[in-house]
Amino acid sequence: MSDDTSLASRVADESVETGTVHTNGIETYYERRGDGPPVVFVHAMATSTALWTAQATALADEFTTVVYDVRGHGHTGGSDHESYSMALYAEDLDALLDALAIERPVLCGLSMGGAIAQVYAARHPERVAGVVLADTFTAAPLPRSSRLVFSTYRVLGRLDRFVRYTTLNRAQLWVGRTFAPGVEGDGVTIQRVMEDAPTIPHDEFRKIIESVADFPDSDFDASAITVPTLVLHGENLPGAIQVMTDRLLDRLVNAPVETAVVPGGGHASNVDNPAFFTERVREFAAERFVEA
Repeated sequence: MSDDTSLASRVADESVETGTVHTNGIETYYERRGDGPPVVFVHAMATSTALWTAQATALADEFTTVVYDVRGHGHTGGSDHESYSMALYAEDLDALLDALAIERPVLCGLSMGGAIAQVYAARHPERVAGVVLADTFTAAPLPRSSRLVFSTYRVLGRLDRFVRYTTLNRAQLWVGRTFAPGVEGDGVTIQRVMEDAPTIPHDEFRKIIESVADFPDSDFDASAITVPTLVLHGENLPGAIQVMTDRLLDRLVNAPVETAVVPGGGHASNVDNPAFFTERVREFAAERFVEA
């Protein structure tokens, strides 16, 4: 193990390696499980490594699974960068793979994590075996209803100064449960993941949420992705978010693409139906490593 991982430690049951590594000017927290071909998970906005516990644990019987806290989140924490972007997060991910000596993983990202995985796969196709893009979005023209989602994010970023993001999320879940039954999914677990992680300071939350809101209008082109890609989305996504999946699929013209709808899933389909989601990722990853 390299000097970069000298801070790694083993938990009591010795099944999870936890630690931090120096990546692109920050100390990134990670968890590594299992032994086998690597699958690296990238979490959604305002969550943490805990978003992927079910998948990282279940797949460790066949793969090496790695989860980490994205810049600004969890135990990684923030930085003095004035603003964040998917490109910056992708640079962090590249440094993480180097520090942990991970070669050609399958990347699996949800929502913001899916955007990070897209940028990384487009920039470094030789470094990944495939990508799983779940409940996510890309850079593309969107109808008014979809653009409203990102405008709402910007408002939430400003409101966070007065009402913390965990409280705002609880209110959003109530709205979804009331007016769009099913879209909330397992909101209780998502809320717990957010509340159990270290609190994101307001200035960090603002940078994170702006990076998400800016991405659809960026110059990123998903047609640059050429590696095998699995697109997953929950069956209960509202129309405004489903459109984002459709736009992503429209642009994945140079990649071999598979799609699957997660039964009963909302915007965090890995949490809403972990058994289905995990098995689909297992099948996709196994195929990629057999091909390699």
